[in-house]
Amino acid sequence: MDWLERVARLRQWTRSGARAPHKPLLLLYALARFRQDADGELPYSAVEEDLKRLLAEYGPPHRTTPAYPFHHLVGDGVWEVRTVRGPGSPGSGVRELRAAGAAGRLAPELRAALRREPALLDRMARALLDLNFPPSLHDELCEATGLELEPAAGTGRPSTGRRQRDRRMREQVLTAYEYRCAFCGYDGRLGAVAVGLEAAHVRWWAFDGPNDVANGLCLCSLHHKLFDKGALGIGDDHRVLVSQRFVGHSPAARAHVIDLAGRPLTGPQPGAPAVAADHRAWHTQEVFHGAARPAAT
Repeated sequence: MDWLERVARLRQWTRSGARAPHKPLLLLYALARFRQDADGELPYSAVEEDLKRLLAEYGPPHRTTPAYPFHHLVGDGVWEVRTVRGPGSPGSGVRELRAAGAAGRLAPELRAALRREPALLDRMARALLDLNFPPSLHDELCEATGLELEPAAGTGRPSTGRRQRDRRMREQVLTAYEYRCAFCGYDGRLGAVAVGLEAAHVRWWAFDGPNDVANGLCLCSLHHKLFDKGALGIGDDHRVLVSQRFVGHSPAARAHVIDLAGRPLTGPQPGAPAVAADHRAWHTQEVFHGAARPAAT
């Protein structure tokens, strides 16, 4: 059985590019727990808060529940649920799962495969990360779920049947923005080499975001991370959005984040395309958290 193919084909709710990373987050969490205790179960009542936190931090900005993936992941053949009454999930309701003493774990065939081939766990985890989240969040997600992965050797990441990232995009985007962060204008170099500048996908590559300048921003490392986490966004008028959910009391937090609210983007240079409206709209709907702060005065 090709477990990487199963990972690539997890059935997820989808509509017009909407994000629904519930199942990938639960599976990453379960893989981490399997590595810690291959025979252990995950009682819903014991892991509910962990899953709720992961969904709040890395899921879509609208309200969701950890009961959904706990029940529905069974249908993908990688997960099983038992209750005090025996095998089978009692449903996707929080109260049902709690009352029935529901506990889940990886499917028996998958557990057996992971015991035979321990390196499969890393390959599955990397496929889940690549297919559902931007690279800027991968290390953070591993830490949040408790996953400790071996460093990827060379180009040994799994083939998932998906298109490949275009490595030329970074140079094209940084050139279009004249090697300056579109949010703060940072343009640092070490000799002739730009440092701390990255090409961010506005509509994530994992959700069919194209590898072109109209879907890219040149951002410094800090603002790239905050953009992918939904603390920062782009308004219809090409001005910086700062989420009201972002909190920072230090002068640095105010100067580097809060005071960006309402600031016009720096770039792109004449002749280069600005971020396309449909990509801005996707990021605002699927990534940006909460309402935007009023423009800084």
